[in-house]
Amino acid sequence: MPPATLYLASSPESGGLAALPAAAAIFGAPLDLTESFRSGSHGGPDAVRYMSDGLESYSPVLNRDLEDLILRDLGDVPLEGLTHVSEALEQISGGMAFAASEATLAVMLGGEHTASLGGFRGLKRVHPDAVILQADAHLDMRPEYAGQSFTHATWLNHVGQEFGFASIHQVGLRSGDRAEWELARRQTAWSSTELSLPQAIRDQIGQLPVYVSIDIDVLDPAHAPGTGCPEPGGVTFRELVAFLYGLQGLRVVALDVMEVSPNLDAANITAAAAAKLVREAILLFG
Repeated sequence: MPPATLYLASSPESGGLAALPAAAAIFGAPLDLTESFRSGSHGGPDAVRYMSDGLESYSPVLNRDLEDLILRDLGDVPLEGLTHVSEALEQISGGMAFAASEATLAVMLGGEHTASLGGFRGLKRVHPDAVILQADAHLDMRPEYAGQSFTHATWLNHVGQEFGFASIHQVGLRSGDRAEWELARRQTAWSSTELSLPQAIRDQIGQLPVYVSIDIDVLDPAHAPGTGCPEPGGVTFRELVAFLYGLQGLRVVALDVMEVSPNLDAANITAAAAAKLVREAILLFG
């Protein structure tokens, strides 16, 4: 990982920057090895960063400002030249573990959703009792896809096999094969086509550390055209960000936004949505 860059709106009265806790540590995971339909998600981290430059640092909904926070920009996990998914996932795992140990909120910018397996593995090094909350159009729970075990269609199955399906919570779902739906309904803590968490599930999570993983295709393609596997019938940006606000009170310690493909993204619509989600998440949980 490259050395962290610190940003501070105003200097503290005493002490150096290195001694201060960061609200968020952000890194990119430009993984694009196992896309099943249209590739391009390796450009996601750069596209989200680019579109973030056009956003105000202040959120009128949350009445908080990024300029009042310390942020650490860790750059991208070095994946260039890697051809094996297992090697890439280990790099990403290390990046997430480092980010989670450096800040209140670790933020990963994807990259294909397979990277979230590495992200959750890394978070488990820092928070062994963490659970995962996935907002996605697809269940991503097949044991294999197109003859491959590690793909963006199978990553959450690996999470279940490695850490227990009871650690998995899924919302916004609208695509998967019959076996995936049966597995999700039978073994996960919560799997729903609705973009909501019942109070009973929130109570069950309690104050366990939560990893929120957002596949940008949970949005309807009208709001997020720049993604590899768009699925009609999704939610609007306003609905998704309202869901994010509704997670206040949970102990969210890590978040990713995945599957932004700028080569498919007319006018950077999808990257802009991802950038604003990241801003609001940092201000909400950082």
